Amino acid sequence: MQFPVRIPFVDLLGFRLQRMDAGEAEITFDAQPEHLNSFDVVHGGASMTLLDVVMAHAARSVEPSMGAVTIEMKTSFMRPGKGALRATGRLLHRTATMAFTEGSVFDASGKLCIHATGTFKFVPRLPTSPTSTQPLNRIATD
Repeated sequence: MQFPVRIPFVDLLGFRLQRMDAGEAEITFDAQPEHLNSFDVVHGGASMTLLDVVMAHAARSVEPSMGAVTIEMKTSFMRPGKGALRATGRLLHRTATMAFTEGSVFDASGKLCIHATGTFKFVPRLPTSPTSTQPLNRIATD
């Protein structure tokens, strides 16, 4: 499945969108050596990016014409992320302008590694040409 909007950093990390529908999203990530920390486990920054992206996509799944920018995120690391990871995101509640979400990262054996909650602001896509608003290049965040 294609990501609905190109995010260069997501491309660089190699995330793969598996599902985005009805307030839920799922993304897989096969961590490469360059994504590891000095303990040879997935770097916390890569894991937090995975959670940020999966929660934003869960939010956007109910409002695909809008972008979603992160307002806040709380992350709990329970065990190291190793190998192939699967992230799930779920929309818990939304208002006209905000989305409240949760996300989890599981290792290849299905063990929960990381959990997060996040708040996102829905923002309009800006036109990129007179006939297109598809790419989300620049957005107003205020």
